[in-house]
Amino acid sequence: MGKLIYAANTSLDGYLEDESGAFDFSVPDEEVHAFWNEHERGIGTSLYGRRMYETMRVWEDDDWLTDQPAVVREYAGIWRDADKVVYSTTLDAVSTARTRIERQFDADAVRRLKEESDADLSVGGSILGAEAFRHGLVDECVLLLCPVIVGGGKPALPRGVRADLELLDHRRFANGTVYVRHAVRRAT
Repeated sequence: MGKLIYAANTSLDGYLEDESGAFDFSVPDEEVHAFWNEHERGIGTSLYGRRMYETMRVWEDDDWLTDQPAVVREYAGIWRDADKVVYSTTLDAVSTARTRIERQFDADAVRRLKEESDADLSVGGSILGAEAFRHGLVDECVLLLCPVIVGGGKPALPRGVRADLELLDHRRFANGTVYVRHAVRRAT
């Protein structure tokens, strides 16, 4: 059985994006990128909302990768090897391999996906992540806290949800980013 892991880069004050929609503050350096590569190796299926999918699908294209560091090129391969489920009512088709569209989020279907999976699953994006938290589907929360305060924007964690957590792991990177991994004991 796979665990559903909510994973994100976030500002220290808890935002995925600033008020203008920018997330450039969270672009990983080589050490942090290598961490994400290792994390993503354990993911068999990624669950995305439309916006997150549109952001992530750049990893399907090789053209821009030729001049990138090896750690970035390696991530592209890891991303391509995972299955992807995109939840969207507006997307007509997907442009990446190993990807399917679901028109609505079905908590029972995600539970079955977890039960049938030999690998962990990830959920990305604040809206879909919040939905997974609200349905009690998230088993772990992995956050990389970037050393910046942006003062507002898109919250990384859902509002109106309380979750009791247990710290499983943590690490400090040379650039000041801090990794925390928590088990979700109960969400209400």
